[in-house]
Amino acid sequence: MVEKIRVIVNGSKGKMGLETIKAIRNTDDIDLVGETDLGDDLQKEIIEKNAEVVIDFTSPACVYKNIRTIMESKAGGVIGTTGLNNEQIGEIKKQGENKTPGIIIAPNFAIGALLLMKFAQQAAKYIQNVEIIELHHEKKLDSPSGTAIKTAELIHDSTGCSENVPRGTNEPARGQNIKCIPIHSIRLPGLLAHQEVIFGTTGQTLTIRHDSLDRSCFMPGVLIAVREAMNQTGVIYGLENILFDD
Repeated sequence: MVEKIRVIVNGSKGKMGLETIKAIRNTDDIDLVGETDLGDDLQKEIIEKNAEVVIDFTSPACVYKNIRTIMESKAGGVIGTTGLNNEQIGEIKKQGENKTPGIIIAPNFAIGALLLMKFAQQAAKYIQNVEIIELHHEKKLDSPSGTAIKTAELIHDSTGCSENVPRGTNEPARGQNIKCIPIHSIRLPGLLAHQEVIFGTTGQTLTIRHDSLDRSCFMPGVLIAVREAMNQTGVIYGLENILFDD
């Protein structure tokens, strides 16, 4: 009999936490051993429940501290909370360089969104003028979204655009420049998570769009990340680095 992966969901009372708990309960190989939220002692829970992986869907304000706690407690991590800056990600990678189980930080778990990022990176090799529009519900705390930032980074890897020569202007209405790509953030009731990457060149445009219509779309990716964390060493930023070969 194969032993189940022992998992804690941190942020268990939030919408993503509740959806994650439901998904875990429908698996045969993952065991939900703990549910933690604001005010709970995460480190104590990891140790007492002998948790192997912590799934974190909390807040940008506490996610860095949570990851440090997870690493210090010797557990693996699946981090879906966005809002980490590049300095924090760099520190986490350095501190967790040889860590097992691994830490997987994923700005987005939806397979369609990961494909959007991959296709945008490929398209940027041929059309370099591009802007990103990301649309989320009004309660999303960070902007631009982690997915939009990751998309801009992947496009930048293809184009090599100099950050000193932004495509847009520095006017606020033109969006925030990330890796010299304007990103426009929209926060409205009725939305969940949506992104458009619009490329333009002489006489034509190309639009790549992904829409998350229900939080269940993130769950297959979350479960993949839990299983993969057990086999990984160190810190991986982006689920696409596990799913795709190139």
